Amino acid sequence: MTEAIADTRRLFSKPQNLNDAYGPPSNFLEIDVSNPQTVGVGRARFTTYDIRLKTNLPVFKLKESRVTRRYSDFEWLRNELERESKVVVPPLPGKALFRQLPFRGDDGIFEDGFIEERRQGLEQFINKVAGHPLAQNERCLHMFLQDESLDKNYTPSKIRQA
Repeated sequence: MTEAIADTRRLFSKPQNLNDAYGPPSNFLEIDVSNPQTVGVGRARFTTYDIRLKTNLPVFKLKESRVTRRYSDFEWLRNELERESKVVVPPLPGKALFRQLPFRGDDGIFEDGFIEERRQGLEQFINKVAGHPLAQNERCLHMFLQDESLDKNYTPSKIRQA
């Protein structure tokens, strides 16, 4: 019986220079959900979030953008992706229906701890979705991340790379 001997030779790669070592990564996509702001009063009260995108992926027309979105906009994006794409879309952080009941004695969905927990969940959601190669070709994702206002009557389509 012959024994297989592991090949321990090193792979030869080209020497790395300073630009390679400390330059921007070949492909990157950074999305932050930050700065939650509660606006409005009574039943018209809601929380908005700033979404900052930085990328060098050629599929995105803007390499840096900042937009403001609310939870219902994330719901819209999720529904559009489920309806129009072949992508398995991750869940959003929950609606917290019990926190919306009147006479709770606290701020419910406007409590700082809940808002921070939701912000983290929304950031995880949008990073998972935007990191998916098939989702990156969906027009609704580009609108969500880069257009100041959402045209919810848009015609679904794929993004063509330049």
